[in-house]
Amino acid sequence: MNPLVAVVGCFILYALGYLLYGRFLATRLFRLDANRVTPAHTLRDGIDYLPTNRFVLFGHHYASITGLAPMLGPAVAVIWGWVPAMLWVVLGAVLVGCVHDFSALVVSMRAKGLSIGKVAEGVIGPRAKLLFLALIFFGVALAMGVFVYIIARLFQVGPDFDPNNLAAATTSFPSAVLPSGSLMILAMIMGYLLYKRSFPLGRTTLVGFVLMLLFVWLGTRWPTLGLDPAQWPHPTGWTWILLGYAFLASVLPVWSLLQARDFLNSLLLYLGLLATYGGFFVLGPTFVAPAINPHPTGAPSMFPFVFIIIACGAASGFHSLVSSGTTAKQIDRETDARFVAFGGMIGESLLGLLAVLACTAGFESGDAWYSAYADWATIQASLATKLGAFIQGSSRFIGALGVDRDLATAFIAVVVVSFALTTLDSATRLLRFNVSEIGASVRLKLLENRFLATGIAVAAIGFFAFYEIPDAATGKMKPAGLILWSLFGTTNQLLAGLALLVASLYLHQRGRNPLYTGIPMVFMLVSTLTALIQNLVGFWNQNRILLFVVGTALLVTAGGIIIEALRAFLRRDRFCNDAIDFADQK
Repeated sequence: MNPLVAVVGCFILYALGYLLYGRFLATRLFRLDANRVTPAHTLRDGIDYLPTNRFVLFGHHYASITGLAPMLGPAVAVIWGWVPAMLWVVLGAVLVGCVHDFSALVVSMRAKGLSIGKVAEGVIGPRAKLLFLALIFFGVALAMGVFVYIIARLFQVGPDFDPNNLAAATTSFPSAVLPSGSLMILAMIMGYLLYKRSFPLGRTTLVGFVLMLLFVWLGTRWPTLGLDPAQWPHPTGWTWILLGYAFLASVLPVWSLLQARDFLNSLLLYLGLLATYGGFFVLGPTFVAPAINPHPTGAPSMFPFVFIIIACGAASGFHSLVSSGTTAKQIDRETDARFVAFGGMIGESLLGLLAVLACTAGFESGDAWYSAYADWATIQASLATKLGAFIQGSSRFIGALGVDRDLATAFIAVVVVSFALTTLDSATRLLRFNVSEIGASVRLKLLENRFLATGIAVAAIGFFAFYEIPDAATGKMKPAGLILWSLFGTTNQLLAGLALLVASLYLHQRGRNPLYTGIPMVFMLVSTLTALIQNLVGFWNQNRILLFVVGTALLVTAGGIIIEALRAFLRRDRFCNDAIDFADQK
């Protein structure tokens, strides 16, 4: 099939999903009410709860959910061919991911902006809440530890770095450091001007965005800031810097850094998507990857692992944490939820679709693709290399617009790194909420202190980034996060299924049809639990005891939540209102 025709068809499905299905969910199923007061108003504190312009909030939400995963997952999953990857990225987003993100936001904003784990207490019971919180803590800390590890290596001056040929790099992009650091400073200035000096949003944003693009260009001129490559920080140094940034971003008020940074980042991504898709249509490439490659050498079965690997490009449990963690505390009116959450997931899926295109039609030839995707072992050797494939393919598309390839490569590298950083700072804040909720549950009020809770969150992320253990498969020392990364996909998708379970019970307890969230929930849980059981068998046969133990704990945790949910479903009372007073409780 011609890639141009395939992409136009995908765009039509996105439009129909948002205009028709999204409207049905908002007006008929969840019955959003623009006059119902949201937690951003009732609990406004200027730190976490703050009514926010829906366009600014969309930028925050979009940037927070869009990290490395929607680029990394599809970049790996195309080993099974471009057809299964593209179908799941698009249909999975419209029918599962958008429903998941939207429903998590709605049930949270009707429960005082509490996290999905706390909401589980209201619709399932207290035991389910504790299991949820434990699952969230492990999954987020693991993912962010790996994100920090990868970003630190993207920032390094590696053997493939050539200051005179930035486009040749595959894993080293120090040119992203200057614009990434400058973006943080610009965001803090914007936050002050907007919220303390009441500067107009449009003009302030325009100036900030132009300056941000200027720093992207300056990054190509001084990729190492004038330092000799031997003086450039090593990955360990960058890891400490990233952890320090995550701590500060978590404890500062949302207006001072998070909102403006995420808003600017979203504008960067809009430009990146526009330029890349524009270049794609101008270039008119062909697919050099096979349409379907059902049995790649050494790879697990296509079902269910294509769904697990793609993860955030189509559906992600992490999004329920963003929806119910930071976004629900800032939403101005209930009716903004469809635009922010349903629309935000479509935006992320567009990035996942771009990753499919960049890693199948972005290669120069079929031989180049088969070399990069020779077998499963080649794919797993370096996650940063797969991101390099995305960067190279996307920069080739932008190059078709006449943009210098060095500048195009640096620009896409900044997009990749910036969104990984926005996910890192939002996720650290979410972990802080998680620790505080655990403290409240076990009556340790000390853990509700935002500085202590953030310290614990950062320490957990640092553990997965730094701590090394022997890999049973190779015998070499590797960071614990990388060894456990094979469990992230199942943890993430498991959390998505459980969040949909909470939404389904919420609807059931109000006498509304739960099938619209229940069918995606069943699909996610069945595919994820199947993958987890297959992984456990493999871990046991390979004598990978740590992975087997952690995977078994995840399986038991999920089973416990499902059992508690079944008990709640069979209860006679329609509302479990002893834990949370929902805004629409009647």
